[in-house]
Amino acid sequence: MSEFIPVLTKEAIATKVEEVAQAISTDYRDCDLILVGILKGAFIFLSDLIRHLSIPVKVDFICASSYGDGTSSSGRVKLVKDVDLEIENKDVIIVEDIVDTGTTLSYLVAHLKSSGAASVRICTLIDKKERRQTDVQVDYACHTVDKGFLVGYGLDYAEFYRNLPEVYHLKL
Repeated sequence: MSEFIPVLTKEAIATKVEEVAQAISTDYRDCDLILVGILKGAFIFLSDLIRHLSIPVKVDFICASSYGDGTSSSGRVKLVKDVDLEIENKDVIIVEDIVDTGTTLSYLVAHLKSSGAASVRICTLIDKKERRQTDVQVDYACHTVDKGFLVGYGLDYAEFYRNLPEVYHLKL
Protein backbone atom coordinates (compact mmCIF):
# COMPACT_ATOMS: atom_id res chain seq x y z
CA MET A 1 0.00 0.00 0.00
CA SER A 2 1.35 3.44 -0.97
CA GLU A 3 1.73 6.13 1.68
CA PHE A 4 1.39 9.87 1.00
CA ILE A 5 3.46 12.16 3.24
CA PRO A 6 2.55 15.88 2.91
CA VAL A 7 5.35 18.12 1.57
CA LEU A 8 3.68 21.29 0.19
CA THR A 9 0.19 22.62 0.95
CA LYS A 10 -2.08 24.33 -1.57
CA GLU A 11 -1.52 27.61 0.24
CA ALA A 12 2.28 27.35 0.19
CA ILE A 13 2.22 26.50 -3.51
CA ALA A 14 -0.12 29.39 -4.37
CA THR A 15 1.95 31.94 -2.44
CA LYS A 16 5.21 31.01 -4.14
CA VAL A 17 3.68 30.76 -7.63
CA GLU A 18 2.40 34.32 -7.27
CA GLU A 19 5.82 35.55 -6.03
CA VAL A 20 7.66 33.92 -8.93
CA ALA A 21 5.14 35.33 -11.43
CA GLN A 22 5.76 38.82 -10.05
CA ALA A 23 9.53 38.35 -10.41
CA ILE A 24 9.16 37.16 -14.01
CA SER A 25 6.82 40.07 -14.80
CA THR A 26 9.43 42.50 -13.49
CA ASP A 27 12.40 40.84 -15.20
CA TYR A 28 10.67 40.55 -18.61
CA ARG A 29 8.49 43.70 -18.65
CA ASP A 30 9.96 44.95 -21.96
CA CYS A 31 10.65 41.60 -23.64
CA ASP A 32 9.10 39.27 -26.17
CA LEU A 33 8.64 36.31 -23.80
CA ILE A 34 7.60 32.75 -24.55
CA LEU A 35 6.93 30.29 -21.75
CA VAL A 36 7.56 26.69 -22.78
CA GLY A 37 5.88 24.18 -20.50
CA ILE A 38 7.27 20.68 -20.32
CA LEU A 39 4.49 18.16 -20.73
CA LYS A 40 2.98 16.55 -18.95
CA GLY A 41 3.97 17.51 -15.44
CA ALA A 42 4.21 21.30 -15.77
CA PHE A 43 0.73 21.98 -17.14
CA ILE A 44 -0.89 22.71 -13.77
CA PHE A 45 1.97 24.88 -12.54
CA LEU A 46 2.14 26.73 -15.88
CA SER A 47 -1.59 27.47 -15.90
CA ASP A 48 -1.42 28.96 -12.40
CA LEU A 49 1.79 30.85 -13.18
CA ILE A 50 0.51 32.62 -16.32
CA ARG A 51 -2.63 33.79 -14.54
CA HIS A 52 -0.41 35.79 -12.18
CA LEU A 53 1.78 37.39 -14.87
CA SER A 54 1.20 41.08 -15.52
CA ILE A 55 2.98 41.10 -18.90
CA PRO A 56 2.06 39.82 -22.36
CA VAL A 57 3.34 36.30 -22.90
CA LYS A 58 3.06 33.51 -25.42
CA VAL A 59 2.81 29.89 -24.32
CA ASP A 60 3.98 26.73 -26.02
CA PHE A 61 4.69 23.17 -24.96
CA ILE A 62 7.45 20.65 -25.43
CA CYS A 63 7.36 17.02 -24.39
CA ALA A 64 10.49 15.24 -23.29
CA SER A 65 11.19 12.59 -20.73
CA SER A 66 13.95 10.59 -19.15
CA TYR A 67 11.76 8.66 -16.69
CA GLY A 68 9.13 6.48 -18.35
CA ASP A 69 7.11 4.65 -15.69
CA GLY A 70 9.89 4.38 -13.12
CA THR A 71 11.02 6.43 -10.16
CA SER A 72 14.52 7.14 -11.46
CA SER A 73 15.88 8.72 -14.63
CA SER A 74 16.93 6.43 -17.46
CA GLY A 75 19.64 8.95 -18.37
CA ARG A 76 18.37 9.12 -21.96
CA VAL A 77 16.15 12.00 -23.07
CA LYS A 78 13.37 11.34 -25.54
CA LEU A 79 11.95 14.42 -27.34
CA VAL A 80 8.33 13.55 -28.10
CA LYS A 81 7.00 16.99 -29.13
CA ASP A 82 8.93 20.10 -30.08
CA VAL A 83 7.74 23.71 -29.75
CA ASP A 84 5.41 25.04 -32.44
CA LEU A 85 6.07 28.77 -31.99
CA GLU A 86 9.02 30.50 -33.64
CA ILE A 87 11.51 31.07 -30.82
CA GLU A 88 14.37 32.58 -32.81
CA ASN A 89 15.52 35.84 -31.15
CA LYS A 90 12.88 35.43 -28.41
CA ASP A 91 13.37 35.15 -24.67
CA VAL A 92 12.27 31.71 -23.49
CA ILE A 93 11.52 30.45 -20.02
CA ILE A 94 11.21 26.69 -19.70
CA VAL A 95 8.53 25.89 -17.12
CA GLU A 96 9.07 22.57 -15.36
CA ASP A 97 7.30 20.82 -12.50
CA ILE A 98 10.46 19.51 -10.84
CA VAL A 99 14.18 19.72 -11.51
CA ASP A 100 15.67 16.48 -10.26
CA THR A 101 18.65 14.96 -12.09
CA GLY A 102 18.78 17.89 -14.53
CA THR A 103 19.22 15.53 -17.48
CA THR A 104 16.04 16.53 -19.33
CA LEU A 105 16.46 20.25 -18.68
CA SER A 106 20.10 20.29 -19.76
CA TYR A 107 19.05 18.67 -23.02
CA LEU A 108 16.13 21.07 -23.54
CA VAL A 109 18.16 24.22 -22.79
CA ALA A 110 20.72 23.17 -25.41
CA HIS A 111 17.95 22.26 -27.87
CA LEU A 112 16.15 25.61 -27.53
CA LYS A 113 19.39 27.59 -27.71
CA SER A 114 20.30 25.72 -30.90
CA SER A 115 16.90 26.78 -32.28
CA GLY A 116 17.97 30.42 -31.97
CA ALA A 117 16.36 31.58 -28.73
CA ALA A 118 17.83 34.90 -27.53
CA SER A 119 17.88 33.55 -23.98
CA VAL A 120 16.72 30.42 -22.20
CA ARG A 121 16.00 30.40 -18.48
CA ILE A 122 14.38 27.85 -16.18
CA CYS A 123 11.38 28.21 -13.88
CA THR A 124 10.38 25.28 -11.72
CA LEU A 125 7.84 24.52 -9.06
CA ILE A 126 10.34 22.35 -7.19
CA ASP A 127 14.13 22.34 -7.26
CA LYS A 128 15.29 19.02 -5.81
CA LYS A 129 19.04 18.52 -5.79
CA GLU A 130 19.14 15.09 -4.15
CA ARG A 131 19.90 13.26 -7.41
CA ARG A 132 21.29 16.12 -9.54
CA GLN A 133 23.60 14.70 -12.20
CA THR A 134 23.87 17.69 -14.52
CA ASP A 135 24.89 21.23 -13.64
CA VAL A 136 21.73 23.09 -14.62
CA GLN A 137 20.98 26.69 -13.57
CA VAL A 138 17.50 27.15 -12.11
CA ASP A 139 16.56 30.81 -12.42
CA TYR A 140 13.16 30.78 -10.72
CA ALA A 141 12.25 28.13 -8.12
CA CYS A 142 9.08 28.19 -6.06
CA HIS A 143 10.29 25.58 -3.59
CA THR A 144 13.42 23.64 -2.77
CA VAL A 145 12.93 20.11 -1.48
CA ASP A 146 15.78 17.99 -0.18
CA LYS A 147 14.59 14.51 -1.07
CA GLY A 148 11.74 12.15 -1.78
CA PHE A 149 9.73 10.89 -4.72
CA LEU A 150 7.08 13.58 -5.11
CA VAL A 151 3.59 13.44 -6.58
CA GLY A 152 0.65 15.84 -6.89
CA TYR A 153 0.09 19.25 -8.50
CA GLY A 154 1.12 17.80 -11.87
CA LEU A 155 3.86 15.48 -10.62
CA ASP A 156 3.13 11.82 -11.26
CA TYR A 157 4.10 8.26 -10.63
CA ALA A 158 3.39 6.12 -13.72
CA GLU A 159 0.88 8.80 -14.88
CA PHE A 160 -1.10 8.69 -11.60
CA TYR A 161 -1.53 11.32 -8.87
CA ARG A 162 -1.11 14.46 -11.04
CA ASN A 163 -4.58 15.55 -9.90
CA LEU A 164 -3.70 15.84 -6.20
CA PRO A 165 -3.97 19.51 -5.16
CA GLU A 166 -0.91 19.39 -2.91
CA VAL A 167 2.56 17.81 -3.18
CA TYR A 168 3.32 14.60 -1.33
CA HIS A 169 6.25 12.28 -0.88
CA LEU A 170 5.11 8.90 -2.19
CA LYS A 171 6.37 5.93 -0.21
CA LEU A 172 5.85 2.77 -2.22
